[in-house]
Amino acid sequence: MTRRVEISFVALLALVQSTVAFVSSPLTRVHKFESSSSLFAEDVEKAAPLVNGEQLELMLTELEQPLVIDAYATWCGPCLIMAPEFEEAAKELKGKVSLVKLDTDQDENMAARLNIMGLPTLLFLDKYEPKEGEENQQAKAVLKGRIEGALRKENIKDLCEHYFFGGPAPELF
Repeated sequence: MTRRVEISFVALLALVQSTVAFVSSPLTRVHKFESSSSLFAEDVEKAAPLVNGEQLELMLTELEQPLVIDAYATWCGPCLIMAPEFEEAAKELKGKVSLVKLDTDQDENMAARLNIMGLPTLLFLDKYEPKEGEENQQAKAVLKGRIEGALRKENIKDLCEHYFFGGPAPELF
């Protein structure tokens, strides 16, 4: 006899997301269990907020500190694995570097403008500082680095230190 099990979409999503936290991967050494209540908490302020293309454009014109953009998709396994690492890096770098997330499925135009071809992609942007004798009125930000693939928190922090604060080039793999 076959039993039919009905499960709501929300419950299925919670199951999938909690399972992702247990995936054995070289990216995570400590496996955390996240309760389903924390997965759907709307009122929790994220250290790495989700932005759309319009918000990102505004951020780039008013750039006061370095910015890291995580271009991701909700269906992307490596993106899901990296998400908690990115959030933790954002918490630790708060006040020094801004970290934001861009859902490439929700804002395909911005993803195309940023030439996102693989997921996840991290873009490291800094305020444009013209060199002596150089003047570019349109430039507001400069791309310091671009990495495709999931990274650990330590790697994200090391890359920020390298691109924005003159630290040594990190060994990622």
